[in-house]
Formats: sequence, structure tokens, C-alpha cells
Amino acid sequence: MFLFCSFIRKKLPLVNCYVGQYAFGIGVSKKLRMNVKKIFIIIALLLTSSIAQAESKLQTIKKNGELRVGTTGDWDPMSMKDPATNKYKGFDIDVMRELAKDMGVKVKFVPAEWKTIVAGITADRYDISTSVTKTPKRAEVAGFTETYFKYGTVPLVLKKNLKKFPTWDSLNNKKVKIATTLGTSQEEKAKEFFPKSKLRSIEAPARDYQEVLAGRADGNITSSLEANKLVIKYPQLAIVPDGGKNPAFLAMMVPKGDKAWNDYVSNWIKRKQSSGFFMTLEAKYNLKSL
Repeated sequence: MFLFCSFIRKKLPLVNCYVGQYAFGIGVSKKLRMNVKKIFIIIALLLTSSIAQAESKLQTIKKNGELRVGTTGDWDPMSMKDPATNKYKGFDIDVMRELAKDMGVKVKFVPAEWKTIVAGITADRYDISTSVTKTPKRAEVAGFTETYFKYGTVPLVLKKNLKKFPTWDSLNNKKVKIATTLGTSQEEKAKEFFPKSKLRSIEAPARDYQEVLAGRADGNITSSLEANKLVIKYPQLAIVPDGGKNPAFLAMMVPKGDKAWNDYVSNWIKRKQSSGFFMTLEAKYNLKSL
């Protein structure tokens, strides 16, 4: 800038003019780049905020008039699919129908598997899942609503083997085979409870208890609510008598970070708990939360 001014005042050689212009250009360029960067940062922040609000499932569901629910259809009495009609029924199915009704939208049940139920949320195959057990691993990539049911974990064995396996500890043996369903919270719990046993993960649509019935496994672990139904349906099964362990909480999964949608569902759950809705459902399905 100084050299540029010198050229005008003192008629210095032309080269000084170019140097002055170059120096002046660098100064302007630096200031311009700094201002442009600031503008882009502000725009980026505004866009991020706008996108976050626009992408809330709450707005999308109401706009589309449809609530997409991921469910496995193989967890009695929470979610069961009738293969003859392809229709769903169960505790969670009633919950989701009630949620859709209160939102004024239709409900669409999307088939899911335990091994990919979390991926269904992250891949936007559905807006919410029927109840799953809250686990730290799932919480890394998905959000959890307010919990609405608490259960214990129990082992199942053949009734004729109860004397052989009367306790949890009796199943923790290198000669014992324990089956779990791939992708369930019980798959992880089995590693904790039975570190000495031979663990086998079964992929849906097959289930862990079927391995026990077929004699390919000595036992399996499942929720107390499912176990109580299974021993009625299959009298040859029995619950290991020394009680449940590891109380767990059920909640719906929603996209991680979608606070508006999570808050909406969680507040809805609290209102329904206060109104007695969940208590009525528990009576309907002969359940009792811990």
C-alpha cells in the first residue's frame, strides 16, 4: 500500500506500482477470506439448525399421516405375528396402535429381526420400534424413550432336567450348552452369566428355546414375561427355580438425537401411565412389571 502511494506522489519506477498493487491485494484478500469464512460458518450453523428441526420424525409422521413401527413379531406376549394372516397382536402392538390413534395417523408395522432391529432405526426403515431392552451398546447409535416395563431374566431348561440344573450356577459349566437369539440383549447377558458354558447364537426366525426343546441346548435365557408364556405353551419347559436376575427396562427405540420426537413419545408414555392405560394392558395380557 505504501509503495503504491509512493508511485503516485514521487513517480517511482513502474515496478513499485506493481509491488504496491500486489501488497494491497494481499491485504484485501486476507480480509475478504476472513469475512467469507465467517459468513460460511454462520450459514452452516443456520442450516444445521434448520435441518435438525426439519428432520424431526414428529413433523414427518404428521405430514405423511403414517407411523412406521419396526417389530419382530416373535416375542410373546409383546409382539406376535400370525403367519396365516400376517397381522400383528400383543402388548406392544396395542401400545403402538394407541400412539398412532392419539397422533391422528395410521400405523404401519414393518417386519424386523433382532439382529438388525437397531439398524432399522439408523437406516430410517421405521420411525420407532416396539419395546426393546435398554442396553449401553444400543444406546451408542439409537435413542430410547421413557421406559414403561421392567422385567427379570430367567433360564429355561427341560422340565425333566430340573434336578440336573436347579440353579443359575449349575448351568455355568463347560459341558453345558446355552442358546440365545442373535441380536437380543440376552445374547450379551449369557456371556456374563455363563462364561464357562458353550454359547450358541440362533438366528431368527428360529429361536433359542427351540434349541432346548429339540435337545440341541441344555438351556436358554429370556425375559421373565416371555418365559411365563413359554412354559404354558410348552409344558415340557421349566424355569430354573432360583429366581430372576439382572432386572431390565423396556423402552421404544427412536433415532438418536431427535429430541423433539423422543420427548413427544416419552411425555405420551408418562400421560398414559398416569391415566392407567398401561396398567389395563398388563391386566389384559396377564403381565406384571417388576
